[in-house]
Amino acid sequence: MHATLHLLKKTDFPALRRLRLETLQVNLGYLCNQSCVHCHVNAGPNRTEQMDRATADLVLQAMASSGVGTLDLTGGAPELNAHFRYLVAAARSSGVRVIDRCNLSVLFEPGQEGLARFLAEHGVEVVASLPCYSQDNVDQQRGQGVFEKSIRALQALNALGYGLPDSGLVLNLVYNPQSPVLPPPQAALQADYQRLLMTNFGVRFNQLFTLANMPIQRFGSTLVSKGQFADYMALLRSAHRPENLAGVMCRSTVSVDWQGYLYDCDFNQMLGLGLDAQGKGRVHLRELLAASLDHQPIAVADHCYGCTAGQGSSCGGALV
Repeated sequence: MHATLHLLKKTDFPALRRLRLETLQVNLGYLCNQSCVHCHVNAGPNRTEQMDRATADLVLQAMASSGVGTLDLTGGAPELNAHFRYLVAAARSSGVRVIDRCNLSVLFEPGQEGLARFLAEHGVEVVASLPCYSQDNVDQQRGQGVFEKSIRALQALNALGYGLPDSGLVLNLVYNPQSPVLPPPQAALQADYQRLLMTNFGVRFNQLFTLANMPIQRFGSTLVSKGQFADYMALLRSAHRPENLAGVMCRSTVSVDWQGYLYDCDFNQMLGLGLDAQGKGRVHLRELLAASLDHQPIAVADHCYGCTAGQGSSCGGALV
């Protein structure tokens, strides 16, 4: 795999500082039942990195001490971590909002038969990856048979109330382009998704989030292999909109890796660009128990243009 950090380090991206911390985005490990071509984590079935129980407990302590109100769980497939349900139940019992970034097909993995009901019973918000409403496109990007499993999973979530009006169970979908282009306008694509998924499969959901692909890990390596890296970076830089800087997720979110170390965002985590509060070196979750990260500088590199290009891109979709 081609590393891309050396291609991204030299940058003129604007300097940023943190605002108030609102969300811990916790990567529970890189194990996944899929190996998607656009994956910025390089997750897959052969990855062994997994958060242990002691670090999961530290997540809960850090949230309590910092007053953070949202726990955003990601991976890999976060549900494959042995402590996923423990962490969810403990956070929800403390009144914390919990988001599960789910690839949908994981609902059919061995041992996950009760996963959908567990999520519903605990009022977990599901953010589900579905990079297209077309079977051919999804299977090409995520693997043969993934689209059919994804639709069955969405139908199962709908049957529990997810995505339905007044149910209180939020189901959002995520779109990523398959090629090195910017996502189309989010509102128009959401309307297409809602119409076609309902017409063809009876599936409902709340919102569609459009995310730009980041030139790192598996997607970045593919760009390098195809000789498209420079062109994609030129596209991101040329589409930069300064007004998107106010809403980038790194200003209110901290990314936590499976070992408990902190990063300004999940993308920086995958590049190894650790959060370096006040020049003290790598920062661990333990430091959130007694310190604030508010107003600290954010580590930036050229990939940050992926969040500010065009309509903007964040874990909550378009910024404008």
